[in-house]
Amino acid sequence: MMTLRRLWFPTITLLVLFTPAPPAHAQERTKEFTVEDIYASRKFSSDRFRSMRWIEKGRASSYLETDSTTKATDIWRYDIGDGSTGKLVAGTDLKLPGAAEPIDVKNYIFSPDEKKILFTGTLTARSLKTGGNFYLWDREKKALTQLTDTEDPQINVKFSPDGLKIGFVRNDNLFVLDLETGHETQLTVDGGAHVLNGHFDWVYEEEFGIIDGWQWSPDSRRIAFWQLDEERVPEFPIIDFLPLHQKTETMRYPKAGDPNSIVRIGVVGVQTEAAATDHGPGRSVRWLDIGAPADSNQDVYIPRIGWTKDPVTLSVQRLNRLQDTLDLMLFDVVTGASRVILTETSATWVEVRDDLQFMEKSKTFLWSSERDGYRHLYLYDLDGGLLRQLTKGGWDVDNVAGADEGNGVVYFTAGVSSPMDRDLFSVKLDGTGFRQITKEPGSHSVNFSPDFSTYRESYSDANTPTRTALFRSDGTLIRVLSDGRIAALDEYVISPKTFFSFTTSDGVALNGWMIKPHDFDPMKKYPVLMYVYGGPGSQTVRNSWGGADYFWYQMLAQKGYAIASVDNRGTGARGRAFKNVTYKNLGKWETNDQVEAARYLAGLSYVDSSRIGIWGWSYGGYMTLMAMTVGADVFSAGVSVAPVSNWKFYDTIYTERYMQTPSLNPDGYAASAPTGHAGELKGKLLEIHGTADDNVHLQNTVTMVGELIKAGKQFETAFYPGGRHGIAGGEARAQLFTKITNFILTNL
Repeated sequence: MMTLRRLWFPTITLLVLFTPAPPAHAQERTKEFTVEDIYASRKFSSDRFRSMRWIEKGRASSYLETDSTTKATDIWRYDIGDGSTGKLVAGTDLKLPGAAEPIDVKNYIFSPDEKKILFTGTLTARSLKTGGNFYLWDREKKALTQLTDTEDPQINVKFSPDGLKIGFVRNDNLFVLDLETGHETQLTVDGGAHVLNGHFDWVYEEEFGIIDGWQWSPDSRRIAFWQLDEERVPEFPIIDFLPLHQKTETMRYPKAGDPNSIVRIGVVGVQTEAAATDHGPGRSVRWLDIGAPADSNQDVYIPRIGWTKDPVTLSVQRLNRLQDTLDLMLFDVVTGASRVILTETSATWVEVRDDLQFMEKSKTFLWSSERDGYRHLYLYDLDGGLLRQLTKGGWDVDNVAGADEGNGVVYFTAGVSSPMDRDLFSVKLDGTGFRQITKEPGSHSVNFSPDFSTYRESYSDANTPTRTALFRSDGTLIRVLSDGRIAALDEYVISPKTFFSFTTSDGVALNGWMIKPHDFDPMKKYPVLMYVYGGPGSQTVRNSWGGADYFWYQMLAQKGYAIASVDNRGTGARGRAFKNVTYKNLGKWETNDQVEAARYLAGLSYVDSSRIGIWGWSYGGYMTLMAMTVGADVFSAGVSVAPVSNWKFYDTIYTERYMQTPSLNPDGYAASAPTGHAGELKGKLLEIHGTADDNVHLQNTVTMVGELIKAGKQFETAFYPGGRHGIAGGEARAQLFTKITNFILTNL
């Protein structure tokens, strides 16, 4: 039986760090929050710099700003030294010869020498159909050139390291365009139908968090890329119910146990003349031997590739289907020779991370691992020999912010003092000099300049909107860029979010937060609405700003509700044992802990134990269904949005990582399925789903509804035509949260 490390955190009541300016008259603080103001307006938005980029080796930043008069989007320069600003490019100048209107600025990329700026449409494969043409602004000539002229979708565009070319994906094939001659070369020819070159299928993008499927070599001579063949992946229909004759959109979606796309890694040269192939123009591709059979039984993932500092050496991370073994491989792309230099194994699963960084001078690389029970940083030589462990302790490294090899320092964020916080730390590559840089309790997210002299920080805490500021690398404040203040909040009374902890019946300390009702009276009894996500490695209990939902919770607090959230076992920032205890049994410990949390809250003197509700979205929607069935005795009402109702309906990569395949773990799938517990429902249930959800399919809610009907249970449903997983859009969001609010007011 796994022994859990007990982490103890006393009840904490935070000071209200965000204090709106006092209003002129006390009665001005009586304004009530509304769903329309929260979800269908920008009333509670704060001003921030848009699309900031480091330029001039970190001496300045660029950002976008829309001119209120011309309505054109300008590019501005912000001087790090003195804080002065100046316009780099006027949006009104971004006109093609003879054009009356400037181009629409969405995304911009500086060339390596920063003499040119590339303007693109969308950069994501999910919006492939809207990928637009590319335009190049020459800063010296002050001239705009259209680089491509096509209605075909184009994505994943970037400059070569030498700045002489751009590469991109069009219609599932890779292209390179010479910026001096304007000559365009097609590098691959087999894309289309079910073959994807340089970008990903749905499941890779969603579950490995990768969008851009190709990379330039450091010397600009080659491109390494993913190729995915989706032919064997089952198709799933997404139905548009609104037209007279309904339309069906099909997507390739591998559900747990289904065949995945066959993956290959190719390397293609861009300097030599085009070589003839059996399919016509194109370049000869070297396919790397990734050590898996290229047949229908292939069960391997390649979640990451990356060039080392050597322009002929490519790193490839190879993960087996059960995701318990991860190999780091190095390939000589000229000869094709390969070697495995590091292998991570686990009795549960191995996390795929973006912490790998290669050092040029020392011929070493940085790697993170959970091998000692917590995620820490390690330094290796290029033969895979461990040189040293750089960080140690009962806490997890959250994110590597960068490795300054010149000064021998690694910067990273972690929750050392508390898993609810994120601070910036540094440690030297020789393992000495560990120190904390940021001091304010809360959440610090940082972006370092290229020379590591400066970083831009986004900071917030549970009651403070996000502030953006510049700091020197030692943590010295240079200046605040945006204080994040939301002036509209001066009209409202805010009930602060406070933190608490409690110990479960089997001795595990869990962390939570609470927002108490406005005008709280400890002698009264209040209903409680619990918010849950609860999925592997996630956290809802963070000392950080909560965004729009924070205001909705304030609205409910105005109406006399307490709102609370608890991080159950399986969530992140508390080590491998706390997180991985859910392996092969998703829903078991998570539901147990949410039930225990509800019982803890019910024991508080000011809580009405007969009126405890729960709500969540996605994994939180799944958890709500489990709580309302398996935990039916403690929850009187629940709202489940876009839930998984049976893990056999969800995708291979996510589901099998935690549950193995249905054939290997049939009992785990059965026990974890809300559909199998439908007959246990006792309280009031509202289940909501978008009809075009391509992530958690509508099939989940339809199946759950069918099982509830069979069990003779009463419930409510709401469907959003054309709604994807996030049910986006101001009107839809406002209507949705009005429905949820009314359900809570009626049933809780």
